Amino acid sequence: MKILTAEKFEEHYLPKMLNRAKVERSKVFREVKKIIMDVKEKGDLAIIDYTRKFDCANFSKEKLKVSEEEVKSAYKNLKEKEINALRKAAENIKIFHERQIGKRKWSTATLEGVKVGQIIQPLSSAGVYAPGGKAVYPSSALMCTIPAKIAGVERIVVCSPPRSDGDINPAVLVAADIGGATEIYRVGGAQAVAALSYGTETIPKVEKIVGPGNLYVTAAKLLVSMEVAVDLPAGPTELLVIADEFTDPSIVACDIIAQAEHDARALTLVLTTSEGLAYEIEREVKQQLKTLPEWSLARQSIKTNCFIIVVEDLENAIRYANLIAPEHIELLTKKPYDVLWKLRNAGAVFVGKYSAVAFGDYSAGINHVLPTGGYAKMFSGLTVWSFLKTLNFLECNERGYRNLKEITITLAKLEGLDGHVKSVLSRCGEDEN
Repeated sequence: MKILTAEKFEEHYLPKMLNRAKVERSKVFREVKKIIMDVKEKGDLAIIDYTRKFDCANFSKEKLKVSEEEVKSAYKNLKEKEINALRKAAENIKIFHERQIGKRKWSTATLEGVKVGQIIQPLSSAGVYAPGGKAVYPSSALMCTIPAKIAGVERIVVCSPPRSDGDINPAVLVAADIGGATEIYRVGGAQAVAALSYGTETIPKVEKIVGPGNLYVTAAKLLVSMEVAVDLPAGPTELLVIADEFTDPSIVACDIIAQAEHDARALTLVLTTSEGLAYEIEREVKQQLKTLPEWSLARQSIKTNCFIIVVEDLENAIRYANLIAPEHIELLTKKPYDVLWKLRNAGAVFVGKYSAVAFGDYSAGINHVLPTGGYAKMFSGLTVWSFLKTLNFLECNERGYRNLKEITITLAKLEGLDGHVKSVLSRCGEDEN
């Protein structure tokens, strides 16, 4: 953890931070490319081999697909309180995502006799990667399946790595079922991405793959992105807090540690207008870390990837936030909305002291599948629109034809496309003379 002036931060750390997504991936890409080619060529056989190598030593083909009976049985392994929490979170996620869609069909006139419109259709199939090895995230299964279901996707295929005993964590199975998964497979890593991209004897090919994963999963999604649509680049989690002198330092410290416990490479930043607050936050973080074991991910992350930067004013904090484009931004200022309206680049923003990022991770309803590494400058988080496509249509009557004819012929001639001219004129048996 470092406390820095804005000048020192900008000179020594900001350039590297702005390029944080461009890590050296050549070794990972080579390894992942081999896995993808093996799955493409050998199908289930490669899936079984890699699952035995990485996840479950005695894995068999019969275990690939999770049966309906196994999903029902998974409910018995969870407490009623846990199932109810998943269902309530799912309900909130549905409410938020249902509001994202307006009219599925619309049309309007651009000229008399000319009607244009759009039809919104869902993808036919989507693949969801649900992490489930060392880190288990049933919440991600909800976040990915529910918007796909709301969009109207017919086949929602979930892939999640098995544990060493060959089973998927029951909480992931229950979440996938509540979210609307139509098929669930025991497979993880780059091999799961390859299977969803090309299809195997058991696992069907899909039209789009979504969901968070490790560096190997992300690399695999990038490599197959010419074969199948993928959602967004995602790496280690990130939190940027904007705080003024009215902020409670203990809340900031708690939120830093909460985000840091995800990953040793998690990035946590505080931009504050108060030098005194900066040192209070540092003291609070150190005090709270004493309660954690030496091996905790939070300790590792904070040691190398936590920065507290003292800025001149909130305008400078906003400027840095928009440059860094983090996954999460917390606004812990006296007038947070004055800051919110000036933010352009973030995966999600949490407004005020009561709006913990954990609520966004689990239960409030907003989606937690968000861009990291600065990609929030050009990518949005997962939405219902991630599973939809638009079909444009045009209808002209004879009056519309007359209204468009001269404009279109003039532009076609300007581009030297005589076939376009003849195509227009042929509608009424005309020629250029």
